[in-house]
Amino acid sequence: MPLIDGKTDDLAEVARAARAWHDGAALDDIRQAAPFVHLTGRFEVPDHDPARLTESEWQSMRLEAGELESAWQKTYQALIEAAHSEPALRALYPFTSHWALRFSTTTRPRLTVVGPCLTANSDGMYGVGKGFISEDLGRFATAHEAVALAARQLPSGLGPIALGG
Repeated sequence: MPLIDGKTDDLAEVARAARAWHDGAALDDIRQAAPFVHLTGRFEVPDHDPARLTESEWQSMRLEAGELESAWQKTYQALIEAAHSEPALRALYPFTSHWALRFSTTTRPRLTVVGPCLTANSDGMYGVGKGFISEDLGRFATAHEAVALAARQLPSGLGPIALGG
């Protein structure tokens, strides 16, 4: 998972960022060395507290989704925001792959997948499925409907998030 990203046409700036990373500079110092660098907000939790890592991942995911521009990507953004607004899902560690939103009871690097998979589709619909990118539990016109079903599908008795390795 990226801790930093950014875009530049200046190869010298890329070299400054790489040198700072290589030298063990703090993320803020890398950003100062190479102003094109954008801090993703991931894993900036010095004590590796699982609950704070989960909050950090949600923050990063919401920030990234908020920067998307196309109509289809706005559908994805609505899904991320709706999932974050649901306390049962917000308490889980979120992760994505292929624009599908999944949840875990452990943080990276060893994820323990729990609950259904949520998708934001290019047709503006939202899917909920038992497997990866399936819609066998339903298709919905709103993100909130999909999220509500996903929350109901969670097993009972989930404990606090644990470190995943």
